[in-house]
Amino acid sequence: MNIAAYCRVSTDKEDQLNSLEAQKRFFAEYAEKNGHALLRIYADEGISGTKTKNRKEFLRLMKDAESGLFDMIVVKDISRFARNTVDLLDNIRKLKSLGIEVLFLTANMTSMGNSEFVLTVFGALAQEESANTSKRIKFGKKINAERGRVPNIVYGYDKTLGDYFNLTINEKEADTVRQIFNWYVFEGYGASKIANMLNERGLKTKRGCLWSQNAICRILTNELYIGKIINGKQEVVDFLTGQRIGKKEDEWFVNERPDLAIVDAKIFEKAQLVMSERRQAFKLNKERQSNKHLFSTLIKCKECGWSFRRTVRTYKNTYVRWVCSGHNGRGAESCPNAVTIDEGGLINTLEYYFTEILKSKKNIINHVVKQFNQIYKAKNENIEYEKELNSKLAKLKKERQKYMDMYVDDIISREELNSLTEELKAEMGQIEDELKLVSLNITKGEQLESIIQNTFTSIESIVDIREMTNAQLKQIIEKIAVDKDGNVDIYLRLLSDLGLGKTALISDNRT
Repeated sequence: MNIAAYCRVSTDKEDQLNSLEAQKRFFAEYAEKNGHALLRIYADEGISGTKTKNRKEFLRLMKDAESGLFDMIVVKDISRFARNTVDLLDNIRKLKSLGIEVLFLTANMTSMGNSEFVLTVFGALAQEESANTSKRIKFGKKINAERGRVPNIVYGYDKTLGDYFNLTINEKEADTVRQIFNWYVFEGYGASKIANMLNERGLKTKRGCLWSQNAICRILTNELYIGKIINGKQEVVDFLTGQRIGKKEDEWFVNERPDLAIVDAKIFEKAQLVMSERRQAFKLNKERQSNKHLFSTLIKCKECGWSFRRTVRTYKNTYVRWVCSGHNGRGAESCPNAVTIDEGGLINTLEYYFTEILKSKKNIINHVVKQFNQIYKAKNENIEYEKELNSKLAKLKKERQKYMDMYVDDIISREELNSLTEELKAEMGQIEDELKLVSLNITKGEQLESIIQNTFTSIESIVDIREMTNAQLKQIIEKIAVDKDGNVDIYLRLLSDLGLGKTALISDNRT
């Protein structure tokens, strides 16, 4: 008789009697002893038995059965064939319909000679065994999580084999991690661009692969780099399907390990903020982070919120202009802003802006310090001041979201949405500004004045805007807003970071 054998093992089993090679020898000896022709041994290594769809060799076995390659399948034990009663019966019935018998050697049972009831009982026992194994594994993981088990492979660290709770910093990789955060937070590069830059330098991931956008994002969001080991963010709720659900943050197991910190906590927090802002910007404005051109993602449409995109036309001379992506890509019904911004004219406007900023340096510093002192005084007089601001902001965001949902459901038009949310945005901006100043780790106006002075020094050092990179310009400018009448408002990043950037200091319509 032509037979096939199926076996499955876990790669971490210490019992050599159940190892893959031992099972292969067992089936070869069985076939020879009983005068069968063993055509093939199908072996899944290190794969869970609870779901047959995850077992490639098992699926191949069933496909070959349909082709009639063998007359019988030999399996050592039911638990090797399936630990899910439904899968067991489904596949046994399918093989029966093909005229192929399944022999379970340990129990001396055959699919043809035994009733489905007997097979179901043994299948249920195997499933229960799997459930108990799942509970034991879950308990072991919980204990290890409480103790602070570290990941097996993580870029920036080396792990000693068998040591579940310790890592050593790989200084060469740690430098790359710091560079990634620096590029992302301070130089304005996106995750995809950073991945390309690392690949161009010939650097590889921990597994020796090329860098990808997802790999960069995993690094930027991994708390291990600030010395926090977090376990138990998810748990398996169904051992049969492997379904996982996220757990509440207060149920996580957090272990502080400052000896493993590679990145400063403030830089890490800034990276999360930048990522959140970019994600929200793309969600609402369909804007992808870019730094290909000098003004990439810096020019914003006041009417629809989309970024302007660069266009180049050649007719006798080359013309470089910027147009609203919303109007240009989706039409006037989507956005009424048909303004075309000449790149050379915008550079002239920016130069004019910087000149006027430097002329008004003293007044700007006095204005910022005065507003800071007022808010700092209010904070000292009311210990609930920051909490009250956050509460107001949450209510305004909820109200704005209500209007956003109405727009998405086509209940109101974009014009109505803008009208309903205009005042909300202004009020939210004012509260956000105050919160930024409240959160500053500054106690005196003199300290704030020194910080602002550094930005003016950066502006004074600019020789030619045309020679600047997009990342350099973004360190000084938060955004350039353009309305449908061609008015250009320029927002200084420092003032935005200090909570004073929602109102442009200079407006110009000469572009």
